[in-house]
Amino acid sequence: MMTPLLEVKGLQKLFPVKKGWFQQPSYVHAVNGIDATVYEGETLGIVGESGCGKSTLGRCILRLLEPTRGEILFQGRDISQLPKKEMHAVRRHMQMVFQNPFDTLNPKLKIGQILTEPLLSHGIPREQRQSLLEETVEIVGLNKRHLGRYPHEFSGGQRQRIGIARALMLQPKLIIADEPVSALDVSIQSQILNLMQDLQEHLSLTYIFISHDLSVVEHISDRVAVMYLGEIVEFADKDKLFLQPLHPYSQALLSATPTSDPDEKHERIILRGDLPSPSNPPQGCKFHPRCHACMEICRTEVPRLREVDGRQVACHLY
Repeated sequence: MMTPLLEVKGLQKLFPVKKGWFQQPSYVHAVNGIDATVYEGETLGIVGESGCGKSTLGRCILRLLEPTRGEILFQGRDISQLPKKEMHAVRRHMQMVFQNPFDTLNPKLKIGQILTEPLLSHGIPREQRQSLLEETVEIVGLNKRHLGRYPHEFSGGQRQRIGIARALMLQPKLIIADEPVSALDVSIQSQILNLMQDLQEHLSLTYIFISHDLSVVEHISDRVAVMYLGEIVEFADKDKLFLQPLHPYSQALLSATPTSDPDEKHERIILRGDLPSPSNPPQGCKFHPRCHACMEICRTEVPRLREVDGRQVACHLY
């Protein structure tokens, strides 16, 4: 039986929108009532268009952004309301790999100093630091001589390896990877993905992998959550989702995925209009203005996630 490492219940994040003195306040519903479970040793992929709230969800789980409401259970413990000092201790077991490593590496520090910072912050004894430092850079494909260099002396792929090394320094259980390969060349992407899979196997890591690239998500994930305007619209095992997506939004996303076979033909589903404003979402199903299968009930009633064919789908078609 798989053991839950992380459980998210009713997680919501609202951002206030500034208006005039006499206008009613409004909010951007960046994350709106997310329920999800992540099991030890698995990779949960989160996909969706830009602006759907997937990066905000990752930051709320780590409380880099404070959630508006909801519960975050890590190893059975609710961390959503922990004081800053206690949350600092929990973050030793939850780390993040960011999209652009160059923006997250201090250009004034050498790599050895950057990687030592987490160890100093969490009070790791001095006698353990050097061995952890050398051991970690080795497992991400770098070596000791790189520790004396500055971030600008590395390529994009090497900088992402440094970002992964920094996340691994404290030997975490959960890593949230936010678009970790989207800024890299395709050949380098495959190297980083293979590295992450090797690390997962050898270090018993659990990943939440956030991406808009469905081919990357298919390669690395065990289960996939499809997000639209702050909500999960389909939650399924990878094989089921990519073989037969049920939600019209999932179908549209997969229809836009390019194939390597030039002779393979598949019907492209073109979404109507633009992504609605998250501060003024449509009534009923948020996807209905762009949906090719819209019904009258979709315009008035919000669909809830329900079990369909061994997965969860939020759609009135089922």
